[in-house]
Amino acid sequence: MIQIVEHTPREGPYAIGTALEAAGLPLRVCRTWAGDPVPETTDGLAALVVMGGPMAAYADFPSRTVELALLRAALEAEVPVLGVCLGAQLLAVAAGGTARPGTGAQIGWGDVRTAAAAPPADPLFAGAPGRLRVLHWHHDTMDLPAEAILLASCDRYPVQAFRIGRSAWGTQFHLEVDEPAVEAFAGAFPEEAATAPGLLESAPTEPAALARHRDDIFKRFAAFVADRSEQTTTRAFFTRRAATWEDRFTDDGPRYAAAVGRMGLRPGQRVLDLGCGTGRALPALRAHVGVDGVVSGADLTPAMLRAALREGRDADGQLLLADACRLPLRTGAVDAVFSAGLINHVPDPAAALRAWARVTTPDGVLLLFHPSGRAERAARHGRPLDPDDLTAEENLTPRPAGGRPAHRGLRGRPAPLPGTRDPHPHPRLSTPPAGPDTHPAFCTAGARSATIGDMIRRPHHAPAPAGARGRRRFRPEAPCRAHPDRKAEPCR
Repeated sequence: MIQIVEHTPREGPYAIGTALEAAGLPLRVCRTWAGDPVPETTDGLAALVVMGGPMAAYADFPSRTVELALLRAALEAEVPVLGVCLGAQLLAVAAGGTARPGTGAQIGWGDVRTAAAAPPADPLFAGAPGRLRVLHWHHDTMDLPAEAILLASCDRYPVQAFRIGRSAWGTQFHLEVDEPAVEAFAGAFPEEAATAPGLLESAPTEPAALARHRDDIFKRFAAFVADRSEQTTTRAFFTRRAATWEDRFTDDGPRYAAAVGRMGLRPGQRVLDLGCGTGRALPALRAHVGVDGVVSGADLTPAMLRAALREGRDADGQLLLADACRLPLRTGAVDAVFSAGLINHVPDPAAALRAWARVTTPDGVLLLFHPSGRAERAARHGRPLDPDDLTAEENLTPRPAGGRPAHRGLRGRPAPLPGTRDPHPHPRLSTPPAGPDTHPAFCTAGARSATIGDMIRRPHHAPAPAGARGRRRFRPEAPCRAHPDRKAEPCR
């Protein structure tokens, strides 16, 4: 769901909404001018768009406090954000910047420069020309926080477009307008429109000249949102709950330890906890593989990893910020994968299982675990048991050719899952596609001698060093090998 926040009847999303709808993304509009309440959480949001209005971002208005809270929550959960005019100023304030009165009104069509400001890899402005002729309509301006990246500028008001982090953009100007939008603005604010000679006369021509670049930028935003919508909603769900996760499930520790005990791990092995959350399984995993083993926990949600740090779980293994469905690890990097509840949150379970099988050795172990039984969870959510559930026992055993699953019971080593591992000793598994920004930068914490340095995927021309098995450190200052231009990010 794309949440759009409007402040006046005439300042709608226009071309932004058109691009999002064309990408098949559902929209939900909050009309604060009509008394609609602003959502208090980012639960279920794939993106947040905050439009303009006549209010001042530095002065109080009825929805200001809750909008700033929603923007801060979106920034923390990396929900894609697009702020326009007032929305851009609120975004800057939410990120730690300031909004303030400008030196006078800037209304009408004018140029902004992008070539010197926007980095070539910016997901939205990468294809923009060196100059854009856009519609300005504002009195105020803003000072950006230190980490913001300036994307467009002009002499009078230098902050015209910017990015916060990897997924939040603000534009001081109105890139979204078409001819009806210009006429609507002029009708809503006639005195201001009168200060811009030729504004209405140029309404048919100026937006038409801008349309190609306008539509390209918003198409890029829609694609950016659509490509990661499942990950975004999952991250938003867990971010809000991370701080109290341990308190809510205080009795699960023994269940995690018992599940780990069934994996048959041996000292010195390498094990990965996928969707590790606050790292509850890490102490038990470390106990089984010993000090010479490698224990790593990967999670998509930074807030969960920060909670794991607070619990001291980095003492038992490294914490990695990574998408479990696009693991930047080399094939056969680990001897075992532990996954608690994650299979119920991935968009394509079969593809996820293939990805997990790829990074596991041919004779490795995959354990799917949930601290609550299937029947208990089904009753909790008021739904019947699903025979196609991948965690159903009959789906966790090998399937003979042309027959039903062969039940091996629950004793002995866990069996491979159907469709994820060839019964032959050396399975041929496809590698998930990789591309720009396919997976987040790594995040590491802890300082044990056994680390994942030799587990990270390497180019074909750079084989793993001989004898490097579990003793190499993953260095925070080293670039991620999946993205050589990206530094690893410490988990704070």
